[in-house]
Amino acid sequence: MCLEVATMASSVCLEIISTSSSSTEESEMQFLISPRVIESGKIEKNTSKKTNCNCELVDYDSLPEFLKHNEFILNHYRSEWPLKQTILSIFSIHNETLNIWTHLIGFFIFLILTYHASTLFPTSQNRSGNSSNSLSASTSDPFVSRWPFYLYLAGAMFCLLSSCACHLLSCHSSFTCYLTLRLDYAGISILIVSSFYPLVYYCFACLPFYRNLYLYAITLFGITTIVASFSPVFETAKFRAARAVLFACMAASGLVPIVHKMVAFGDRKEAVVSTVYEVVMGLCYGIGVVVYGARVPERWMPGKFDIAGHSHQFFHVLVVAGAYMHYLASLMYLEWREREGC
Repeated sequence: MCLEVATMASSVCLEIISTSSSSTEESEMQFLISPRVIESGKIEKNTSKKTNCNCELVDYDSLPEFLKHNEFILNHYRSEWPLKQTILSIFSIHNETLNIWTHLIGFFIFLILTYHASTLFPTSQNRSGNSSNSLSASTSDPFVSRWPFYLYLAGAMFCLLSSCACHLLSCHSSFTCYLTLRLDYAGISILIVSSFYPLVYYCFACLPFYRNLYLYAITLFGITTIVASFSPVFETAKFRAARAVLFACMAASGLVPIVHKMVAFGDRKEAVVSTVYEVVMGLCYGIGVVVYGARVPERWMPGKFDIAGHSHQFFHVLVVAGAYMHYLASLMYLEWREREGC
């Protein structure tokens, strides 16, 4: 009997020791994987949480509010991914892939166009040595400023690159969404404002009053739009139409100098052909804004155009096409002023 009691007692002791050891190990493991309290009393953040992200694509209903922009795009969303995975997602398939690449390709197109233009219109330092191979052969003005032309190219590239950054990074966090959306709106404003500079500067080079009036007016309009875009309500889905109207009005104000150009120089081939380019540009931008605001075709068939074919992708393609039309018009403006001076 005593032997049985002793045996039972030893078994209980072994179980207690084993349980205690297991609890200690679990506590140590929990200490390793949970936030640790350091001497200063602050909690040290758990960095393992970010590295263990599944990075799965989710549906619209699973998104936080700051990522809900288009209820007709139902699936294939990235939501609060770690920054590294967010950046690398440029090479994966999701509902922003084509939004990113349509403008990234556009950026490189304009980078190539900038280099090409620099060979056509050399700077004042190397102009004399390359004049036989360039379009610049001014007889009445030794040198025409290039800065309005290159400012437009820089504005177009900034717009396209800021758009890429927005569509790539906005899913990372509410802060990056806020920041990159503001960058995107600023890029659109800068593209529109910089588009005026070649038109106004070269066409009205001999009419400095009107040249300065138009340049100051559109610059002030652009600054006002950028400031307005920093309001938190500006990015909400409720103000989608207001955003489209604001940018459309700023772009439509370009009709004033274009009409003035035709009145003053309507008998010139350069004025007529460049106006055709500007009209095509306006159609591209106008159709793009309408498609963007109406959210078609995804409105008609929600979920069918999540990856390809939704409105924002058409909007991006039309923006690149319109910007290229204005590039052709700007080339004509610069060549015209280079050839004839003031």
